[in-house]
Amino acid sequence: MSFPAEAVPYGAGALDNLTLRSWGSPETGAREDHISIGRRLGLFDFDRATKISGSGFLCLTGAGARLERSLLNFLLDLHTMQHGYREVNTPSLVHRECMVGTGQLPKFEEDMYAISGDKSSLFLAPTAEVPVTNLFRDEVLSISHLPLCLAAYTPCFRREAGSAGHDTRGMIRLHQFDKVELVKICEVGNSEQELQSLTTDVEKVLQLLNLPYRTVELCAGDLGFSASRTYDVEVWSPGQKSFLEVSSCSNFRDFQSRRMNLRYKDYGGKIRFAHTLNGSGTALPRLYVALLENHVQSDGSVLLPQSLRGYFRADCIEPVS
Repeated sequence: MSFPAEAVPYGAGALDNLTLRSWGSPETGAREDHISIGRRLGLFDFDRATKISGSGFLCLTGAGARLERSLLNFLLDLHTMQHGYREVNTPSLVHRECMVGTGQLPKFEEDMYAISGDKSSLFLAPTAEVPVTNLFRDEVLSISHLPLCLAAYTPCFRREAGSAGHDTRGMIRLHQFDKVELVKICEVGNSEQELQSLTTDVEKVLQLLNLPYRTVELCAGDLGFSASRTYDVEVWSPGQKSFLEVSSCSNFRDFQSRRMNLRYKDYGGKIRFAHTLNGSGTALPRLYVALLENHVQSDGSVLLPQSLRGYFRADCIEPVS
């Protein structure tokens, strides 16, 4: 596993994480949850999705499908046109060595979907972090091309084998979901600066959608297997009366690059392992949940934030007649 950065706060678990900042005013009164809102507005159909694939899957319909498409286009345009990322579109099936490279395997294999009987050991990607970062495995990059800042939309697939005891209702925890991922590859010495920039880019999403959030730094005991430092960006869910993680912005330093042999040549001609970072920019289901619950109106409609109206081509989502 990776070693925590020196600046990471000491602690054993989530209770020791440090809230760095918050934005907006969370609504703490009685509030309709996204399941009730979505069903009333005809946005999704869990029952028919279950008939097709079992529990933990979702079928978006009508304005619900259009809202997700609007969110995806908004996110990709924001990150590529304003934040300087280059969009890539990668395969969703990846080799085992790619999963090892980014740190999902071998530790988390029970949480992954594998193609049964396939001799090449292909897995359904749990996040675009896997294919995007592995685009450059076994390569030596020029320092003049760094940092590489990449954005990708992909469907993500997770068994959620460890979700027992968690809230699995509605869109909170799904086996298949859409996500825009941000990946950075940079030279040694610049990754902490890039982590701050990455986190700011994610926070901008929630500000433009007028969604209250907080940014939390994970303590050493709560860090993931591969990360040396992580900031979780959590959006407020009035229906759940809690914050929901919509992005985990992590600096992996050279942990992933050593596993995938990703290097660069510095200005002195020395070959060095690159530093890698990523964060969701953001995951769609929980962003969708927060949007419905924070912007539902007294007449039952959902008033869309200004930044989304041009994509959705309407100001609000009205109840189905």
